[in-house]
Amino acid sequence: MVDTADPQGSESARPVPEYPQPRDGRCPFQPAATVRRLTAEAPVSKVQIWDGSTPWLVTRHADQRALLTDPRLSINEKLPNYPHMTRGRAEVAPHMPELITNTDAPEHTRLRRTVNAPFTVKRVEALRPAIQKIVDQLIDDLLAGPKPADLVTRIGLPVPTLVISELLGVPYTDHDFFQSCSNVAVSHTATPEEAREASGALAEYLGAQIDRKTTEPADDVLSEMASRVAAGEMTRQEAVIMGSAILIAGHETSASMISLATLALLRNPEQLDALRTTDDPKTVARAVEELLRYLTIVHTGVRRIALEDIEVGGEVIRAGDGVIFDVAAANWDAEEFPEPERLDLSRSARQHHAFGYGAHQCLGQTLARVELQVVFSTLYRRIPTLRLAVPFEDVEFAFEGVAYGLRSLPVTW
Repeated sequence: MVDTADPQGSESARPVPEYPQPRDGRCPFQPAATVRRLTAEAPVSKVQIWDGSTPWLVTRHADQRALLTDPRLSINEKLPNYPHMTRGRAEVAPHMPELITNTDAPEHTRLRRTVNAPFTVKRVEALRPAIQKIVDQLIDDLLAGPKPADLVTRIGLPVPTLVISELLGVPYTDHDFFQSCSNVAVSHTATPEEAREASGALAEYLGAQIDRKTTEPADDVLSEMASRVAAGEMTRQEAVIMGSAILIAGHETSASMISLATLALLRNPEQLDALRTTDDPKTVARAVEELLRYLTIVHTGVRRIALEDIEVGGEVIRAGDGVIFDVAAANWDAEEFPEPERLDLSRSARQHHAFGYGAHQCLGQTLARVELQVVFSTLYRRIPTLRLAVPFEDVEFAFEGVAYGLRSLPVTW
């Protein structure tokens, strides 16, 4: 804790917690105790981030719903006082082109339209049989291999990586390269130089893939973007960076969810039994939403900056103030989700903020949902005796990236 001036400008001082806070060591799935306390006592309050600045932290679900659709908040990370996630991001931001991740409407609307088509419900649902085939083959390989096995490397990472490779149009054989680049590019512990080098290598790789797709198109996202570049609807740089964003987001988050959800279910055997014994797609879909709420793997906050003064939660966010939305805190807000610490797969949790909310809600959320539905309806049914091969306390969590996850998950059966 550090002491700073009261955000309303009075002479009094009050403690300002640093952000992000570490998760609870006893139950790493839940938000830090300090953050949960803020939700109950001061849901709009100042926090201190890595550079010493003190943006606002918004933790209550209802306040997030109101503000994430408020045009007075901007995602333009080039504006002064924007609450950047890391020093590396702060140094890179001024040189970034306009993307769906750093622009407001109408430019954001135009850019998002260029990549929306492959992620529509209809297009993603058409992939379900292919995803099922991938999952079944990986489980076959797991069962044929040695015990114990690491679920992260045998199921968690391969499923979304194989899917996004096919969807985007990059060879899966290159997965070691782009996973390594992705991990460094979003790591909180990487130096700015390391992050730039990794991002540059990934951009060079995807640029070459897009150039190839221009003359050798296929039925994939990079080919669609290559045709848009040729038609003058987007620049090559926009296509490259969009491809990078899709590739990074398309495998990291789902990989973390598969392994973390399995661990959470093994810790809650009655919930695992309910999921294992159902063949009802609606029940599985509901379970996925509750797991997304419960785990909320994006743990570094959704960030914005105020363009005008905004009154919320008894506070006034001034124009130019940074704002961070802790989506995990909102998903554990007891006013919205009673007994949030209880994993309840029968809960109606579709209103969670695990994918964000508003215009910038995750582009790939439908794909992530289908991947998780297929995995969770298949893995535990096919391996009904799946269990941890080590004590829970020995499972090592990883918090370096935008999404937290597991370094490994040793399991046996």
